[in-house]
Amino acid sequence: MQTSNKTGNRKIKGVIFDMDNTLFDFIKAKLAACSMMVDFIGAGDPDEIFNYFLRKGHGFEDWENIEDYLKDNDLYSKDLYLNCCNIYEDIKLQTIELYPGVDETISTLQKMGLILGIVTDAHTKNATLRLKKMGLFNAFDALITADMTGSKKPAPDIFYYALDTLDLIPEQTIYVGDSLRRDIKPAQKIGMITAYAAYGDRNYYEDRICQPDHVLNNIQDVIKLI
Repeated sequence: MQTSNKTGNRKIKGVIFDMDNTLFDFIKAKLAACSMMVDFIGAGDPDEIFNYFLRKGHGFEDWENIEDYLKDNDLYSKDLYLNCCNIYEDIKLQTIELYPGVDETISTLQKMGLILGIVTDAHTKNATLRLKKMGLFNAFDALITADMTGSKKPAPDIFYYALDTLDLIPEQTIYVGDSLRRDIKPAQKIGMITAYAAYGDRNYYEDRICQPDHVLNNIQDVIKLI
């Protein structure tokens, strides 16, 4: 774990986590869902479908990506589209797995009396389903989603909303996330202590200039910061 002196002698009162690819490997689950859609369709390529979710325009989770893929490959029918969407959602949820040490880390932070929250661009319904599947829904004091705030990361609004909800101030809060652009840079800009979840970063296309306060090789490194 690489670390700076930013925590210093401050009294850390809370830790806010990103969810996907910070608590569990969401990319792996998405790829499994894309593979299952290809099996159901009987044609296509899982990586090609996955790349549709990476395009600008539609969101990373929007079903319109599936619709575009089917239409671009002359495969579209309404029934096939709806079946693919159902497969996509079901397999994602079935295959997500916590990163090693997540349960133990969250439990330790709770015992330390810290306030815990989640900030995610996922819709409230999807975020709730994933956290319940992982047995973590009741482990956090607040779940903050994009549809609650009307903005997505890296906009600062969603971070301020989380701090207000949890009654925390930036200087006494650690923010943990896997994206340097969407998590670390905006959290750092508003004064939060940033911990970059390098173990979960699949954002190879992002700007790598941002320097986090701390780099985590596994989620348990968070405990060493407090």
